[in-house]
Amino acid sequence: MTDTPPGLAVAPAPPDFAEWEALLALLRRAFAYMEGRVDPPSSLTRMDAAALRDKAGAEALLLAHDAAGGLVGCLFAADRGNALHIGKLAVEPARQGERIGAALMAAAEALARGRGLPALELETRVELTGNHRAFARMGFETVGESAHAGYDRPTSFTFRRALD
Repeated sequence: MTDTPPGLAVAPAPPDFAEWEALLALLRRAFAYMEGRVDPPSSLTRMDAAALRDKAGAEALLLAHDAAGGLVGCLFAADRGNALHIGKLAVEPARQGERIGAALMAAAEALARGRGLPALELETRVELTGNHRAFARMGFETVGESAHAGYDRPTSFTFRRALD
């Protein structure tokens, strides 16, 4: 997909990872632009550091660190049988545009291939048209829509990219 930018390290969270508060802070900064734009609000608004730790116990957590060791990006990945589902993809807002997200997605693709999964899949909110365009540039196609509980309209689109 893309080469890792110089000075960037992307790897699975180590078993002794303990920076849950820093991870939560990164996610909150990266998702702050959604506040007031998406309905219902992001599930991140209901998460704390313990919830992230639990999520990482059930899913793969990939982390991006800069040359100084600073946490600059993350994503969670869950095996859904027919695809690796990507969730909570986040890049430090001041570092967006530096190919950190692309490097995280390349690591997710390698994880999916290693697990013998044929595709990557993710969901993004209907209102986040910039995300739709970004994922389309990464080769994802819209394959479905869904509604959160209590909503009679689509609230999310599902995107999928087959791995050749």
